[in-house]
Order: sequence, then C-alpha cells, then structure tokens
Amino acid sequence: MGTLPQRYADPADEARRALVRAMAADGGLRDPAWRLAFEEVPRHLFVPYYYVPVPSGAGRPARWERLWGEDPDPVRRERWLRGAYTDGPLATRVRDGELISSSSQPSLMARMLAALEVRHGDRVLEIGSGTGYNAALLCHRLGDTRVTTVDLDPEITESARAHLAAAGYRPTVITGDGARGAPGRAPFDRIMATCALPVIPDDWPAQCRPDAVIVAPVSTGLVVLRVRDDARGRFAEGRFLRVPAYFVPLRGTGDAPLIRTRGLPRHTVENDLFRFLLALTAGGLDPHEALALWEREGRPRRDRFGITVGARRQWAWLDDPGGPYVWPLGSFGPED
Repeated sequence: MGTLPQRYADPADEARRALVRAMAADGGLRDPAWRLAFEEVPRHLFVPYYYVPVPSGAGRPARWERLWGEDPDPVRRERWLRGAYTDGPLATRVRDGELISSSSQPSLMARMLAALEVRHGDRVLEIGSGTGYNAALLCHRLGDTRVTTVDLDPEITESARAHLAAAGYRPTVITGDGARGAPGRAPFDRIMATCALPVIPDDWPAQCRPDAVIVAPVSTGLVVLRVRDDARGRFAEGRFLRVPAYFVPLRGTGDAPLIRTRGLPRHTVENDLFRFLLALTAGGLDPHEALALWEREGRPRRDRFGITVGARRQWAWLDDPGGPYVWPLGSFGPED
C-alpha cells in the first residue's frame, strides 16, 4: 500500500473529513458549497478548549471537565480533538456551573445555513458570535466583508475575533445587544440567530432588505421567516422546520415565559412536540387549552406552526396565519 497523501496526514484533517462524510451520509450538506466550507474550516481552531459534563449526585451543582488542545497528556489531547469533530454541541463557556456559550451541533448548523438560502453578494448578520465557527463558515461562502457577527459579552467577541483570525477570516465582530441588531451595518439580506429567543426582535426585520430571510430558534424549533413590504408596512412571516433545536438563550431578553404543567398527564408533558407547543403558546393559551388543541389537531409537528412579525406585534399560528388557531407572542421594545 502507498502512503496517504500529505493532506490526510494531519489527524485534525482526517477527523474533519470523517465528520463531513457522516453529515452528508445522514442527508445533510446537499449544497456542495456548504460541504466545501465544512471540509475546509477547521472547527478545532474555534474550540481550543471546551467542557464536558461530569455526572454528579442528585441535588449537587453541575460539574464540568475541561478538555484542551494544549494538554500535556496525549490521551486527553486526543479526546479533545475527537470531541471537536463529533457531531454534537460543545460547552465553551461555563460560569458558576451554568452554561453561557456553546458551539452548536455541526449538522444543525448545516441545516440552518441551508435554510438561510444565501446568494452571491448577500450581506449576513449573525446574532450570537459563540466561538466564531459559524461566522467562519459564512465567510468561506460569502467573503469577510459580507459577514457581521454580534454578541453581548466582550469576552466572547474577543475570543471569537481571535479564533477567526487564526483561521484566516476577518468579518466584522461587534460587541453589543443582539436584540438591537447592527444598525450601522444594515441593511442585511440574511439574519441568522444562534441563540434561543422568546420572540423575534422588532429591529431585525427593520434592518433587512425586502425578501430577506431570518432563521432563528424560537421555543425549541427553528423558524424561517421571509421579510416583505405591503400595505401593512414591513413584516416577516414563515414556518418552523421540522427539526428540534435547543440553544443557549439570548441574554438581555428577559426571562422566558413560565410554562405551567400542573395537572397535565406526565407522558404528555414529557413529549418533545407538546413541550414545543407549550412554549410557543405560553403567551396566548393556558396549558389545558394547548393540550386540547394538540390532541384535536392530531399532535402536529413543528412544521405546521409558523410566526408572523408585524409592527410592534407578532403572533404564532397553526397551518395558516389567518386561520382559527392564532395567538400572540409579544414583542421587544423600550417597555421591555
């Protein structure tokens, strides 16, 4: 047997290609341009260290083990590299035992990037810089000058900027309130949020061009909104994807709605789809109304639901934004 080509000699290179092959085999990365981005952007440069949970006794605070690429122990270094190219999320910042930032699951990132439907020349705003990895994938596809990423935490933006530079990318990295967007860089053709939201901030559609796309996690799903103008003014509307999505919440947006489950059957409360509906309807339906709706409509999946974002008002709906099943979500604004 001959020797492997030099480009396969690097363990990180081999691990990255193995991850991409697995993602493609699972039905992801159908767009060759995104497949190339995942093949060529080195994820391990964006997670020089991360944390893995350590089992602890009941009632004890969460414990985390830190893995890092400069560990003197070769076995632990190998664990770090293997984990960096596993198709799963990675906890990258933990404070007082609480997860505050993470690197998203690569296959979920690929789905979100595909849903964004970017075109050549698009200007993209990313909300939630994280490690900088997602911004790097966008830069690979669109070029540095077309990508802006914003995060509230200066430590996160500083490290994201350093990771991006180490990988050869230099998008605009802003420290600021992601709920306010990036007005100085608007207008945008695409907005992608990598943090969970209770509602869509009003400033995002306002900073978009007509026909722009917004992809964001709301409740435990991913909603894909198209921005339009009509007689009502600027609005955004669209449906959820079928896949579940769990992200660290966008900081500065207040507490998520309290989901009450008392009196509901335990097996129903533990159902992922029903919990999605509970979170989505928390501003407009009580839990028993939500249960009745869910049972009456045949336990609908996420992709039957959608959101409409209007001027200072937004609502969720089942099947049709003008149909019988509509409820308010709320809005971001000065009174918040």
